[in-house]
Amino acid sequence: MAEFQEVLKQSALHPKPAGLCLQYGTAGFRTNAKQLDHIMFRMGMLATLRSKKTQATIGVMVTASHNPEEDNGVKLVDPMGEMLTPAWEDYATQLANAEQDDLARAVKEVIQKEILLNQRIVESKLETFTLMYLYYGLVTTPQLHYMVWCQNTKGKYGEATVEGYYRKHCQAYVQLTKNASNRTDDQKHLCVDGANGIGALKVREMEHHLQKGLQISLFNDGSKGKLNHQCGADFVKVQQKPPADIEINPGERCCSFDGDADRIVYYYTDSDGRFHLLDGDKIATLISTFLKELLTQAGLDLNIAVVQTAYANGSSTLYLENTMKVIVKCTKTGVKHLHHEAQKFDIGVYFEANGHGTVLFSQAAVEKIQQLAEDANSDDTKKRAALLLQSTVNVINQTVGDAISDMLLIEAILAVRGMTVQQWDAMYTDLPNRQLKVKVSDRRVIDTTDAERRAVSPAGLQDAIDSLVKKYRQARSFVRPSGTEDVVRVYAEAETQESADALAHEVSLAVYRLAGGVGDEPKPLQ
Repeated sequence: MAEFQEVLKQSALHPKPAGLCLQYGTAGFRTNAKQLDHIMFRMGMLATLRSKKTQATIGVMVTASHNPEEDNGVKLVDPMGEMLTPAWEDYATQLANAEQDDLARAVKEVIQKEILLNQRIVESKLETFTLMYLYYGLVTTPQLHYMVWCQNTKGKYGEATVEGYYRKHCQAYVQLTKNASNRTDDQKHLCVDGANGIGALKVREMEHHLQKGLQISLFNDGSKGKLNHQCGADFVKVQQKPPADIEINPGERCCSFDGDADRIVYYYTDSDGRFHLLDGDKIATLISTFLKELLTQAGLDLNIAVVQTAYANGSSTLYLENTMKVIVKCTKTGVKHLHHEAQKFDIGVYFEANGHGTVLFSQAAVEKIQQLAEDANSDDTKKRAALLLQSTVNVINQTVGDAISDMLLIEAILAVRGMTVQQWDAMYTDLPNRQLKVKVSDRRVIDTTDAERRAVSPAGLQDAIDSLVKKYRQARSFVRPSGTEDVVRVYAEAETQESADALAHEVSLAVYRLAGGVGDEPKPLQ
């Protein structure tokens, strides 16, 4: 193992904290920043091996995402800008948790399994695994995903620079909004809460590319205040209220990013001061409706689907299926599951309710749109629809959920359709809902099926949920184990908020009694 000595020597400068055990998940590794030094070193090694395996550029991202600023994460980005493939998530976990004297063996195991070298070559060639790297500095998480894809397509998807990102998306936005007639300054105005994160800095850098086609008032821009503290998409979604210390006028259109700008939610207050949230479900509905209309106008036979999770509001699902006649698919919670399902369609729109999502276009769909846009014999209606679709493809970051790209798309759709935020909100009315969590001794006792919508174990739990749901109108409820702590998450929705609250409480009691609840019994909501 002499050839591994340099690896071990360097690794010893970044020791693993005693007793620390971390697991790679959708958000990569996530814990207090002070405990991530060894993770950074080891993920550098894994990124090198992944690059060797794929013969492609791999991204490494450091981010606090939607969490407190001291709670950082490290994750890898695969060649097409997607999240790390599941098999390599396991390798990441193994490397992260290996003790110092076992690290060389863990690295060697990855090489043997994935890079397909025999024992002799593994031992003699390890030191030739050198890394050429490009440091982008401060960028949003989606910008890194975008630039990894650009690097690996040799510029076919776009220029692999931050300026290239701005030019591509902003030029597409400007092209789209040329189809909007007589927009006033008020209609162009948008309040943006940057969550005191990187998204705020990048919006400021990007603004001049928009050619005054969007007038942004930026709040929580990082000049004061803490990352994600009483601001940002997660705060607004969970608390159901605007960020602290922001005065918004009735009817004013606002949006919030999360800390690394991969989530976005919209909102406004009405003349009575009531708060209205337009979350990922509303965003997916707006986008898919727009795309469906353009496909009809263009006469293009492309299938379009919206991918949701069990947390999607039931009203959004009914509206998409019954009114818009759009295919709706449900997957397990987690962006990687939605992304994978969306890839099965010509156009796949996916958003989690938290505002993380994007739109995927198959290569065949892009080519059909381009052919129609360039067809000299197509009539004006079809040509206009095809050109709008072409610009829509270019305004979207297809690699991952991207708050900046999603914001530009939403603003363009509202402009082209001449819609106010209130009209968008009125497309359907959300069913009242409630989310709770129940502490249990072991979350693994809960097993689910049907995209987490039905509980398989413990015995009797699903029967109990079914009986409780029947007591209320337009009701449904499901439970699922947390991925990180011994709690069970409960979701309930019903015709009224009072019914949703009562159902959520009753289901929580059933979980507590049948799934090994700990501590006090859940109390009714006040």
